[in-house]
Amino acid sequence: MESGTGTRSGSASGAGAGAGSVVVLGIESSCDETGAGLVRDGRLLGHAVASSMDEHARFGGVVPEIASRAHLQSLRPVVREALDRAGLALSDVGAVAVTTGPGLAGALQVGLAGAKGIAYGLGVPLYGVHHLAGHVAADTLEHGPLPDPCMVLIVSGGHTSLLLVRDLARDPILHLGDTLDDAAGECFDKVARVFGLPYPGGPAVDRAAREGDPRAVAFPRPLPGTYDFSFSGLKTAAARWAEGHAGRVLPVADGAASLQEAVADVLTRKAVAACRAYGVGTLVVVGGVAANTRVRSLAEERCRAAGITLRVPPLGLCTDNGAMIAAVGDLLVRAGAAPAPLDVSVDPSAPLEYAALHPGGGGGLGAAA
Repeated sequence: MESGTGTRSGSASGAGAGAGSVVVLGIESSCDETGAGLVRDGRLLGHAVASSMDEHARFGGVVPEIASRAHLQSLRPVVREALDRAGLALSDVGAVAVTTGPGLAGALQVGLAGAKGIAYGLGVPLYGVHHLAGHVAADTLEHGPLPDPCMVLIVSGGHTSLLLVRDLARDPILHLGDTLDDAAGECFDKVARVFGLPYPGGPAVDRAAREGDPRAVAFPRPLPGTYDFSFSGLKTAAARWAEGHAGRVLPVADGAASLQEAVADVLTRKAVAACRAYGVGTLVVVGGVAANTRVRSLAEERCRAAGITLRVPPLGLCTDNGAMIAAVGDLLVRAGAAPAPLDVSVDPSAPLEYAALHPGGGGGLGAAA
């Protein structure tokens, strides 16, 4: 496991502390990154990430038991590193936010247990946060409050969604489209294996594509004319193309560039079309696949042509991290949201309806059905 580094954007005595302001500690453990971050009044004070990616790489994907054990080993050091980067003591924390879903059940349990212990020991409120809402909120740490409304494209290893977002802490989130099968990140991972590229597939495809021709292979653009996504057929088309080169040298760079172009084309075309259809002037692209160079460049090109403002978090905030969970917690605290009940539990398949996740809640602010 590699110990990650955090981005220092403030300190214990830094700007952003107002009357009654609260330092929120965020904890993320939904998959293979253990993250902790500290946010106050919309400002990132410090964060740290430890990844167990190397331990999963030899299996070609995340192994839940390995992920859970890695979280157990990393949680305390990561929280300590985030506090050190922020120049804070644990006693400075005034609220704790933690990912309660979706994600791997065992991994989520580790983070929630740790968060409950910290919140109980400090006597501060605990907020259960939806993982995808965290990705949305990550952008606020770089670019400030989200416009109301804004269009959000979430693209990650397990999720591809197009959302109409208003007040993230108070209002329900409107799903315009979701993946019907493989998400964009899954497509990259699975095709990378067929191409003989290492795990994780997204960065490997991105690197290989730099030497290739994005027009070399006419891969399909799935589900035109809708806001839903489907990358299973594209994955199969890429696999069939690779199989067609049996006995010959596979032009991996061309295949990677063409695959990446197809994914970026589908994602950005649908997102810009949704912005136009709903009269929204800002597109926010978040999640691990938002780090892909072609997704970022094509989004910039198409948003500029359409007169749409594009917001994408810095690379360090695109992948899973605790800062994004702290950002949601900070929004909930400032909105006056009720903390999670004492018996809050994880929900590995939680739908994204509100930023806060209160399993069994009865609707309203912070409840998820």
